[in-house]
Amino acid sequence: MALAAKVDGFDVFCSSIALDNFEEMEKSAKSIAKKLNSVYYGLDKDDTSHLYIVGSVGRKTAIKGISDLDILFDLPLDTYKKFDAYQSNGQSALLQEVKESLQERYPKTDISGDGQVVVIEFNHYTVELVPGFKQSDGRFKYPDTHNGGNWKYTNPLPEQDACQVCDDTSNGIYFDFCHIIRKWKNEQGFKFGGLLIDTLVHDHFEDNEFYKNASIDDYFDILKNLLSYLGEQDKDRTYWYAVGSNQQVMNSGNGAFVDRAKRALEEISAAEPEDNVSTILQQLLGNEYPVEQPVMENATFAVCSFDHTEQFIQSLFPVDIRYSLSLDCEVRQNGFRERLLSAILRDRQLLRHNKQLDFFITGTDCPKPYDIYWKVKNVGPVAERKNCIRGQIEETNSQTHQEHTDFQGSHYVECYLIKNSVCVARAHINVPIGVA
Repeated sequence: MALAAKVDGFDVFCSSIALDNFEEMEKSAKSIAKKLNSVYYGLDKDDTSHLYIVGSVGRKTAIKGISDLDILFDLPLDTYKKFDAYQSNGQSALLQEVKESLQERYPKTDISGDGQVVVIEFNHYTVELVPGFKQSDGRFKYPDTHNGGNWKYTNPLPEQDACQVCDDTSNGIYFDFCHIIRKWKNEQGFKFGGLLIDTLVHDHFEDNEFYKNASIDDYFDILKNLLSYLGEQDKDRTYWYAVGSNQQVMNSGNGAFVDRAKRALEEISAAEPEDNVSTILQQLLGNEYPVEQPVMENATFAVCSFDHTEQFIQSLFPVDIRYSLSLDCEVRQNGFRERLLSAILRDRQLLRHNKQLDFFITGTDCPKPYDIYWKVKNVGPVAERKNCIRGQIEETNSQTHQEHTDFQGSHYVECYLIKNSVCVARAHINVPIGVA
C-alpha cells in the first residue's frame, strides 16, 4: 500500500478549508464591545475589555463557511442586581436593553433579543451575543427568557484552553481534524454539533499517545482511526461531557454521526485495494480534496469531450449544516406509482428506462423561511458521450422536483436549504439507472 500517495492531498485540503474571515468577524466583535463598554462601563474607546470570542471560533475549530460568531460580553454586577430584582422575567428585559443599545450602533441592521442571546444579522454571518456576568469560579451567569425567565451558567474558557493544549501536544493535528470532521459533516449533510465534534476528537486524541509524534503523513490512518472511534459511540446516548468544562453537551443530532462514520469507513476500506482512496476522500470531504488525474501515455483512442457544467454549493454559499433534511422519490410509469426510490436502493436494485421520478422533501427541522435549491448530476460514460452531465444548482423554492430515467449511469440528486444566505441543510440521494 502506497500510503504517501493517499495522504498527499491532506496538506492542501486543510489549508483550503481554514477559516478565512476571522479578521472581519473580530472587527465586528470589537465594534460591539466598544459600544457596550461605553454604555455599561463608561469606556468610550475600549473595544477589547469584557469581550470573549467563544464557540468554535473561540476554540479555533471553525472552518471556512461558518455562519455564526458567538461572543460573550461580561456585564457589571450592578446590572445583574438591577434585572435580577425584576418580579417577572428580568432576563428578557436585559436582552431588550442590550438589543436597544446595539440598535443605536447598527440602526439599519436586523437585531433581535430572545431566548438566551441577542442576534445581530450581518451580511455574511450572524453574531450571537450572550450578555453574561463572570463568576468567581470563572463561569458566566447568563439570562434565559424561557418559562418566565431564569439564570443559567456556561463555562467556555476551559474548553478553549483544553482544545489549545490538545493541539499543542499533537503538533497542530488536533485542530486539523476538528476541521476535517466539520467539513465531512457539512459535505455529507447531517447534524453534528461543533462542541461535540471538538469533544470527541479531543477524547480520541487523549487516548492515543501516538498522535503526539504524528505528522501529515499519518493523516490517512488517523482519519480511519477517528472514524472507527466515532462509529463505536452509542448513538442513543443523551449527552457527553464537554472538553475542558465537563458541561453536558447534548446529542442534538440523534447520533447521526455514528452510522455516517461506519459508512465512511466502509467506503474507504473498499477503495483501498483498488487504489481509489483519493476519489473516495473527495466524495466524503468535498471537491476541495485534490484528486490526481491519471496521465494516459501513448493513447491511441479519442477521449470523449463534454462540458463541465457541475456547480458546487460551497462555491455559491457558505456551508454550515445545522439542520437535518431528508429526501425520497416516487418512481412512476404511465402515471402509476411503482415504488419509493428508498426501497429500490435498500434492495440494491437498478432503475430502468422510461420511469418518471418525483423527488420530494420528506422532512426537515429547519425553521422557515428558507430557499430551496436542487441539483441533478448525471454520471458515467453515457452522460459524457451525450454531453449531458448537468450538475447545475437551481433555485426552485419547491418541495418537489421531477426527472426521468433517460440513460444508464450512477446519477444523483441533491437538495439544499439556504437560510440567511447560508446553506444550513443538504440531502443526497443516488439514482442508479441500469440498462433498459
